[in-house]
Amino acid sequence: MKLLRTALLAATLALPIAQPASAATPDNILVVAQNIDDIVAIDPAQAYEFSSGELVTNVYDRLVQYDAEDPTVLAPGLAAEWQADADAKTITFTLRDGAKFHSGNPVRAEDVVFSFARVIKLNLTPAFILAQLGWTAENVEDMVAADGNKVIVKYEGDFSPAFALNVLAARPASIVDEKTVMEHEEDGDMGNKWLNANSAGSGPFELQTYRPSELVRYKSNADYFKGAPKVEGVIIRHVAEAATQQLLLQSGDVDMARNLTPDQIAGMEGDTVKVETYPQAAVHFLSFNQKKDVLQPEAVWDAARYLVNYKGMTDSFLKGQMEIHQAFWPKGFPGSYDETPYTYAPEKAKQILADAGIETPITVTLDVINSTPFTDMAQSLQASFAEAGINFDIIPGTGSQVITKYRERSHEAMLLYWGPDFMDPHSNAKAFAYNSDNSDDNYQATTTWRNAWAVPAEMNDMTKAALAESDPEKRNEMYVELQKEVQAKSPIVIMFQAAYQVAMDQKVEGYVNGATSDFVYYRLVTKNRRERSSRPGLRGGFLFLAAGHRLTNLSGVS
Repeated sequence: MKLLRTALLAATLALPIAQPASAATPDNILVVAQNIDDIVAIDPAQAYEFSSGELVTNVYDRLVQYDAEDPTVLAPGLAAEWQADADAKTITFTLRDGAKFHSGNPVRAEDVVFSFARVIKLNLTPAFILAQLGWTAENVEDMVAADGNKVIVKYEGDFSPAFALNVLAARPASIVDEKTVMEHEEDGDMGNKWLNANSAGSGPFELQTYRPSELVRYKSNADYFKGAPKVEGVIIRHVAEAATQQLLLQSGDVDMARNLTPDQIAGMEGDTVKVETYPQAAVHFLSFNQKKDVLQPEAVWDAARYLVNYKGMTDSFLKGQMEIHQAFWPKGFPGSYDETPYTYAPEKAKQILADAGIETPITVTLDVINSTPFTDMAQSLQASFAEAGINFDIIPGTGSQVITKYRERSHEAMLLYWGPDFMDPHSNAKAFAYNSDNSDDNYQATTTWRNAWAVPAEMNDMTKAALAESDPEKRNEMYVELQKEVQAKSPIVIMFQAAYQVAMDQKVEGYVNGATSDFVYYRLVTKNRRERSSRPGLRGGFLFLAAGHRLTNLSGVS
């Protein structure tokens, strides 16, 4: 503990500090304990891990972006406004005046063209997200062009401008400083090696220090176009052990602990901390492989929806970790369907099976990741499904073993979760509601194909129509209807939406943790200098639950 405290204080020396003698952490620096050993890369063209997504969001901007003030709204970023021409499949962005990179270089239309072309040409892990716009290494510089302070973006494909905008709000669409990056190019890598240890962004924070599996330190960008962050800097210390994070928070050595276990959270009563709960984009589901004859009748799917003890799980071992959610698009974003019509009703399930002439008992293997809470969920399903004569033989395995079986379509029943690659409903609709070629040699990274479910043609058509719809409000309505169809007529039983709990000192306010790691924001955080409270601090404040979710008009103005 003493060593870590010394390291924390030493790490702040490069930043100006006005620290009262009684404070454990500086008033103007937020100190966070977090496991960040998942980071492989921090170059926006390569970063694909949870923790690296947080870094990219706080250091870089995009033309359009979901931002801290309201992570449910697609808002102007480096673009002050844009006009979409759906017929010509073109979006013209006008850059805002005065935006600068951390280097002091102005943000130019040429930087945008360079950034997009760089992602496509490097062709690293997240490049596929931008490639959905029909961009290739050969055509990208024809598809994206600079014209003074305007960027003209063309795209190809049967989808709407709304989809294209959400792609351009994704992590690999972050804008980098071409002049700074290319000063550090090595052997034609377009600055990739340098950007995996440094940054060249325009965001609210400048990356001051990055040491893998040790430290991330941000310095406030006083010239940020939305105003300087409320704190002068953020220090994220790599602390792998949840127990150590808890001790550091309780002793005042850190302001926030990001990876506490549910048991630790439950034991925070009486501490001088508060706990905030944030819904996450991942949805958890039970699915049935249609290669197994006994799982093909729709009555089995219908009965299954009444054999999940939803409330029993969320009121006990899943409390604080998940909430009941029964549609494929997560709550909190435009196009979500949040009704939960199914409850645990084993007698009703038995009647559904009997009416359909389904003979029981049925024995099915259930693959599950061998860790909590997944094994607990599997045991709950085993007990509740047995009430209707469906017997699960649980097969635990490592994450890679379970996912490999899923990709091979060699499982029978599967307990897994799914998160979107970018925040557009089609990202999940394609996974849960589309499969136009169910052949074994047509591998698709979707739950439909992996469960060998030949989606009805009508549902495939609904998915394609929603993707192509140009009116945002109508498009969202189409996705709601699509979710209702999947909810009622699919071998995939969606049960829960994940939640994430963050423990923090009572004086910390303004932290925003959206539905994915790309939506973690420190810009609005303040550390009030009041005395630390001795009152219990447990509370739950779900984000994204307000009515009236919306997507900015295709012509957006800041």
